[in-house]
Amino acid sequence: MTSLQLSAKEEMVEKFLDAAARGDLNQVSTLLIHIPSLINQSGYSGWTALMLAARNGHHHVVEKLLSLGCDKFSVNNSSQTAYDIARFWGHRHISNRLSRTDDACQRVLLSSDLSPTENYFSRETLDRLSRKRTDKVWLEAKQSHPDTVYLLFSNLSPMVTKCEEDDGERGETRLCRFTFDAVQDLLQKPATVLIFLGVERKNPSSSSWSRSDDGSLEPPAWFAFNTDADAAELLKRCREKNCFFPKTPNRDLLQLSEDEAGVVAQARSVLAWHSRYSFCPTCGSSTRLEEGGYKRSCLDSGCRSLQGVHNTCYPRVDPVVIMLVIHPDGNQCLLGRKKIFPAGMFSCLAGFVEPGETMEEAVRREVEEESGVKVGPVQYVSSQPWPMPSNLMIGCLAVAVSTDIKVDENEIEDARWFPRQQVIDSFRGAYPAFVFPPRQTISHQLIRHWIRMNSNL
Repeated sequence: MTSLQLSAKEEMVEKFLDAAARGDLNQVSTLLIHIPSLINQSGYSGWTALMLAARNGHHHVVEKLLSLGCDKFSVNNSSQTAYDIARFWGHRHISNRLSRTDDACQRVLLSSDLSPTENYFSRETLDRLSRKRTDKVWLEAKQSHPDTVYLLFSNLSPMVTKCEEDDGERGETRLCRFTFDAVQDLLQKPATVLIFLGVERKNPSSSSWSRSDDGSLEPPAWFAFNTDADAAELLKRCREKNCFFPKTPNRDLLQLSEDEAGVVAQARSVLAWHSRYSFCPTCGSSTRLEEGGYKRSCLDSGCRSLQGVHNTCYPRVDPVVIMLVIHPDGNQCLLGRKKIFPAGMFSCLAGFVEPGETMEEAVRREVEEESGVKVGPVQYVSSQPWPMPSNLMIGCLAVAVSTDIKVDENEIEDARWFPRQQVIDSFRGAYPAFVFPPRQTISHQLIRHWIRMNSNL
């Protein structure tokens, strides 16, 4: 492009921007008919025609530019959108127009370039080997193998130990691991529930792998069982120091390593299911454990649960939607708090998915029920097993289409819109507006995910 052509283009851009700033709709329309590419051109300090029209309150020019598909999410050199400018200068009718449309909601959610987060309780340390659950001979051989690992649960809490650091301080929490010989007597008790968790995924060169009769290396198998034996007597079996059964799983189980947390999520959820399904929900008869602990069958041969597939026969998983609701302006998020939360803590809204309900509709229903805010687009982000007792947290972002809050005090005690900068400050611990939920929760990860999104949405 020659300097003459460049000068002519710059002149047309300046003319177009000036017309938008003055509210000259006729000239704006005429110029766009002849040169459509002018619509998103910027001038001094990155200001576009839409920003200039929004700054000066020219609603008719804003409407025209929007109808022709201008980019209302572009930012000037001060990272301001046209919405930010209209709101700052008090042109509420224009700021409302810029924030209420469906395309605005969709643009707020355009954040999928970020790397996915591995949530706590989600790591698959073990290969579940589900195909082996029906192989009784193989399972029995593994149960008595000297390298097999057993995890001991009492009242659905795993026995754990607090490791001591060199300076005498207590360090990380670890699962206590037992051999078959150490727990054989407990496994023989009728009330003991034993489940097969899988085999280790570690490198075959690991010293914990043993050789089979044919010379091949085999990984150790892991089992978990729940017993009603006296907890104090059980603790005496452990050779580790500082052993205990967590009294408050929601807090204490969050101290495990990522590898062990995933194992506990699997074990505790299945054991919790067994604790509630000793009797058949269909006919009331007793049930027996099958398939390595992943099925219960009714002992009444005439029960209809033995015909076909029934969800009463397999461990249940309860889906829960948990969502970070984003303001239409893209720069605020909605957080709430329950009475049971620690002082000052706010978190994402959440609720159970109902039968026959989609994930998206569950998000919309729960948000409106708890906060009075209506939600439009919903975007899935990630999920997290939550073994308290057997939930699957389905993490989502959602965009509000209304902003007035009316809290249902039966569900939560407070809900507020928090600006992005306040959230960032709270995350960093600088002038915090609220206390962040623990890093092991998917709520924490959803908020971090939003912080990492392009702040110029």
